[in-house]
Amino acid sequence: MIRLWAELRLATAFLTLLPVGPAGTVAPLQLARSLTWFPLVGLFLGLMLAGLDLLLSPYLPATVVAGILMVLLVLLTGGLHLDGVADVADGLGGGRDAAARLRIMKDSRVGAMGVVALILVLLLKYQALAAFPAGERTIALLLMPAAGRWLPVLLAVTSPYARPEGGTGGAFIDHAGWPQLLGATGLLLALALYLCNWPGGVVLLLLALAAWLFRAFVMARLGGVTGDVLGAAVEGGEVLTLLLLLLVHPTL
Repeated sequence: MIRLWAELRLATAFLTLLPVGPAGTVAPLQLARSLTWFPLVGLFLGLMLAGLDLLLSPYLPATVVAGILMVLLVLLTGGLHLDGVADVADGLGGGRDAAARLRIMKDSRVGAMGVVALILVLLLKYQALAAFPAGERTIALLLMPAAGRWLPVLLAVTSPYARPEGGTGGAFIDHAGWPQLLGATGLLLALALYLCNWPGGVVLLLLALAAWLFRAFVMARLGGVTGDVLGAAVEGGEVLTLLLLLLVHPTL
């Protein structure tokens, strides 16, 4: 139990700015084991978003509430994964080979492709959140961050690390295994079925298919995945989850 709590705290510290205490010296294997709890950390974020939504929706238009919810999510996570979106867009959109693309992704400057990608991701997320009727947005707010944080688990377990020199993402990718993926998938599947019944399973199946296609594209361009790729997968997963829920929400 102590080990599980330590892993959950580590996942929370890595994915959010919530005050869960310093992680101290962390072994790579312990860091990889924390992947199991990524969807649960996403659920914690979703509960805070849903709570604020319930407070504001009776008094403000849906478009305004959607914008405030996005601000809260950025504040809770420090915009960590948005940085990955920009870096991946710049890298995959430029460079003639994998080495050049990886160099571009490591550059702290944001290029034109990165700016465009950020605008599109934020715009799609905002429009999707605003499109849900106030009474039906709770399910989306709970499932969106949990599903988004499942995708990097899938990619980390099934993909090699792209940078030969190592990096932060390598600690996850090199030591993650199927127990972490099965655990995270079980948590997310239970949540999706509880919230959405069978349409929740359909959403996760389509999300997994999209993640696999994204993985194939990244493998062809980079030869593996990086921490930036994992971060971009979180943001892409959140947007896609919202869009899929909009498609199936009349049956929820």
